[in-house]
Amino acid sequence: MRTIELPGGEHAVLALHGLLGNPLEMLFVGKRLQSAGYTVHIPLIPGYGYASGQDTSYRTTRCEHWFEEVQRRFDQLKRDHASVSVVGLCIGAVLALRLASERPDDVAALSVLATTLAYDGWSIPFYRFLLPLAYYTPVRYLYSYKERFPFGIKNPKLQKWIAREMAVKTSSAAGASRLSAEGIFQADRLIGQVKKSLEKVSCPTLIIHAEEDDVATPKSADLVERSISSTVSKKIILHDSYHIITLDNEKERVAAETVAFFDQSVRPVPIAIPTMLRDHHEYA
Repeated sequence: MRTIELPGGEHAVLALHGLLGNPLEMLFVGKRLQSAGYTVHIPLIPGYGYASGQDTSYRTTRCEHWFEEVQRRFDQLKRDHASVSVVGLCIGAVLALRLASERPDDVAALSVLATTLAYDGWSIPFYRFLLPLAYYTPVRYLYSYKERFPFGIKNPKLQKWIAREMAVKTSSAAGASRLSAEGIFQADRLIGQVKKSLEKVSCPTLIIHAEEDDVATPKSADLVERSISSTVSKKIILHDSYHIITLDNEKERVAAETVAFFDQSVRPVPIAIPTMLRDHHEYA
């Protein structure tokens, strides 16, 4: 799996998948954005994403390297397009928030999906909280956490397909079959950095999170909502999905809401539209 390019119009979107995931996680949303006229870039970031067939050690790089690559890809789009918005899933949403906090005048709009500012979901094993003991030893380069049921997916047919894929391969559309302790360590470092800078996020921001997210509870979405400085924001809580909401039962709504929010933010129609004020909530 390589970077996916979806050519479109003058307004672009950078789409960021989850940690040790791949561009397929964002493809459905990306195609809907392309159909709406956007140019969409879904990169596979070295040391962050996972390409099938790569070294099975799942070695990841420092989170600073991830962010440098996100900025590089963003700047490439910025040079050739009238605006660039960003949509991110899980740690991809955290990277999007960091970009918006450091480049408040450049990011046109955000859609942050299943934002993970704490690994506190119901499927996270108890020993996840013991991992910090290994972070500062060589163990973090050797240990990896095996992905397990339900794989961040509520849809039973998709669960079975992912289980089959991971049984015979090292990855699926939902990402790698294992997460390295080093990768989780770097994600935690990034999360700590972003929590301190959320108030610097000022662009229009759409927040979508599943009530039953098995990786990160809606507390992460709540933290984003109350911490950012955006005057235009919207939060949606889903009720029929788990963590990977770009693939799960409500992917159509996730895509449609993202398209509509970006449309209103970067290319509004020339008619009166009620202003979407901060602290607007929608519970589906």
